Amino acid sequence: MMKLEAVTDASSFLAFVSALVADREAAVQREKAEPSSTWEPDAGGWENIRIETYLEAAAAWAESTDFGVDQGLAANNLWRRFAEFLSAGKSYE
Repeated sequence: MMKLEAVTDASSFLAFVSALVADREAAVQREKAEPSSTWEPDAGGWENIRIETYLEAAAAWAESTDFGVDQGLAANNLWRRFAEFLSAGKSYE
């Protein structure tokens, strides 16, 4: 998957989104082949597999970190901060 660190503009953000989609699709295929336990992330490391829980997790991350600024993300790189938001939806609890 494309690294978050590479997101700097609209083009690299869209490349990241495409990579995130591919990551999820691969996780779905792995999960079909070998289902994971109900109590752990799925085969691709996705903790939040329903859109509701994915968005709740992303929003919780954004609220608790000031959209990543508290974690050292540059306030002026909105593309990277939004990519981090989408990434957080995958596994933030």
